[in-house]
Formats: sequence, C-alpha cells, structure tokens
Amino acid sequence: MDLGVFLIPIVLVIGFFLLLGTFFTVKQQTAAVIERFGKFTSMRQSGLQLKIPVIDKIAGRINLKIQQLDVIVETKTKDDVFVRLKISVQFQVRREKVYDAFYKLQNPHDQITAYVFDVVRAEVPKMKLDYVFEKKDDIAIAVKRELNDAMMDYGYDIIKTLVTDIDPDVQVKAAMNRINAAEREKTAAEYEAEADRIKIVAKARAEAESKRLQGQGIADQRREIARGLEESVDVLNNVGINSQEASALIVVTQHYDTLQSLGEETNSNLILLPNSPQAGSDMLNNMIASFTASAQIGEQMKKTAGKKDAETKRERPSKEEDTSRYDDDI
Repeated sequence: MDLGVFLIPIVLVIGFFLLLGTFFTVKQQTAAVIERFGKFTSMRQSGLQLKIPVIDKIAGRINLKIQQLDVIVETKTKDDVFVRLKISVQFQVRREKVYDAFYKLQNPHDQITAYVFDVVRAEVPKMKLDYVFEKKDDIAIAVKRELNDAMMDYGYDIIKTLVTDIDPDVQVKAAMNRINAAEREKTAAEYEAEADRIKIVAKARAEAESKRLQGQGIADQRREIARGLEESVDVLNNVGINSQEASALIVVTQHYDTLQSLGEETNSNLILLPNSPQAGSDMLNNMIASFTASAQIGEQMKKTAGKKDAETKRERPSKEEDTSRYDDDI
C-alpha cells in the first residue's frame, strides 16, 4: 500500500487544525490581546480576525462594557456607631488603554475594593451617624475622585459610585426608631392639646355669648312686661279703677294664666306654690307693703341728709364775713 495514502488524512487533519488556529472571532464590546512567543503584538477588536497558528496566541480578552462592583465596608462613625455601607462602583476599560488594563493590573476588582475601603474609612469616621445618611452623596463623590486618580493610570475609567445601603447595628436602628416614634408622639400630643384648647376657648366664648344674649333677652322681657303692666294700669284707671285694684286684677290674671300654661304641659314636673286663690292677693299685699316701707325709708334718708347739709353751712363762715373780719383787723 502506498505511504501517501496514509499521509493524506494526516495532512488534512493537521491542515484543518491549522485553519482553525488561524481564524478566530472577537465579540462586540470585547478586545483580544495577541502575543507572539509571549510578547505582545497586537490588539484585536470585534469581528473575524486572523493570526499565525502556533506562533501567535490569544493571551486574553478584555471586557469593554460598563461593569459594576459592589463593595461592603464596615466602619465606625464619629459618635462610635458601627455601620455597614454598600458602595456600588461602575467602571469601564478605556479602548485606548486596553494594553495598560491587561498588563499593568493583575486583579482590578481587588484594587478597586482596596481604594473604596481606604476612602470610606477615612471619610465616615469624621461624621456622626445622622450625617452619614445626609451626606452619602459626598461619600460617593470622594470615592469616585480617589478611584479616578488611582485607576486612570491602569486604563480604567470610573463612571459612577453610589452609596446604595447604610446599615447600622440592629440595636442602633431600634433606638433610632424609638426616638423617631417618641418625637412623632410628642408632636401629635402638642397638636391634640392645641385642638383641645381651641375647643375649650370656643366653648367658653359660645357660653359667654349665650349668657349675654340670655340676659339681654330677660332684660328685654322684663322691660316689655313692665311696659305692658303700665299700660294695663293706665287703661284700668281710665275706667274708674284705682291703682291698687288694677294691680290686684293684673296679679290674679297672671296667676291664672300661669296655672293654665302648667295644665297644658302633660309631662311637666313643675309645681306652683302657693296654689290657693288667696296667693295672688297675699303676694300683692306684700308687694304694696314693701313698696310703702321703701318709700318711707327713702323720705327719712332725704330729711336726714338735708339737716346735715344745713348744719354744715352754718358752721362754715361765708366769704363776706371772712373779708369783713380781715378789714376790721386792719
């Protein structure tokens, strides 16, 4: 059998593998590093690429997409509270710096993590816990600034840094919640007390206005009653009835009007005492006696006051007498 028959399949197989080693593809947003005998020769971008088989090899591939690295840092604040911060770093390899990113830095994730730890543990201990929540953007800006300065030489561009989580100790969070709850309860109590005060003041004003109007109504009622009585007495006097008889008639009439109004109320608990027919007459006699006594006392007081004034005038010398005495002395 001819030797060439055996060599042809071997040559075909070797040629096939050499062909496979010649062509290769690079994905989108990826760069391939080509080395020849261990030395860098070229950088290949996305698409179908060629290389010398056996001599050239793909040393590695670099991802050109924006990547994110989450770093959790535990540190202490200025008021001695331990807190865990989650820092999200978004970074990207620059196309013109692929060589530096591949050959200068062995592990970019460890390098970025180290810088994040260094910056956070330098910034957070300067702040109290409340300020850490308020100034988280300042912490993120400080981390980005430090990383940009450090990673630029290695071909990395820091796109954004975010403080995505601030987690204090469990007991500290419980204490903060209690403080917040107590503050809100205090505010609620103040508002409730103010509302009660407003209600009390409004009620007092309403009661005062009601009493004032009630008193005014009673005064107007009594004024009208007195006016009506006066008119009634005048009418009775005109028909030949004297004042005492007219007053007695009015009292009796009002007495029976009151009894009639009480009888109309079926569920009334009011009792009128005394309720005898002589009650009106007795009431009138008592009123007349009291008015008469009051008039006599008034007349007596006027007489007493007049005597005192006369005695005072006699005791004081007039101006003419004083002047004449002064002239006589001269």
